[in-house]
Amino acid sequence: MGLEEKVPGGFLLTTLEYAAGYARKGSLWPATFGLACCAIEMMATTGPRFDIARFGMEAFRASPRQADLMIVAGRVSQKMAPVLRQVYDQMVEPKWVLAMGVCASSGGMFNNYAVVQGVDHVVPVDIYLPGCPPRPEMLLNAVMALHEKIAHMPLGVHREEAVRAAEEAALSARPTIEFKGLLR
Repeated sequence: MGLEEKVPGGFLLTTLEYAAGYARKGSLWPATFGLACCAIEMMATTGPRFDIARFGMEAFRASPRQADLMIVAGRVSQKMAPVLRQVYDQMVEPKWVLAMGVCASSGGMFNNYAVVQGVDHVVPVDIYLPGCPPRPEMLLNAVMALHEKIAHMPLGVHREEAVRAAEEAALSARPTIEFKGLLR
């Protein structure tokens, strides 16, 4: 007697975490935070050639209270950093951040006092997208990587706790080197 005979047709079996992850990843609403030339490439993804709407992200939000993904596109100046943090704090939970371009990721070629050397000094970053400026295809690839991350995120756990647990698991899995007898 097989499984087909025991379970009548029309049933869908899944877990609540999988269903919630699938719904979350398919309904991201990004907040626009275009600061430099990377913002032009970000705007290109909304056009018909690249069509970010196929990922459920066609509605870029001007209000942070309606957004759950912040795409930081371009360099962040010291004067803009508090504004960036304020917009991040006003976003709804759960929220994610994508650092687009080398300037947002590490300060880029602007190694001076006026530019923040990586947006991760201001807000926690989930995905780093390299390039100067990164192509729209690269942004779509980063969005798909973020979708995978969101789909496997457990329910009921705040993002910071999940990140901390993942870092601890990575550190415990790292092999340790013991120097026995070398130090006296």
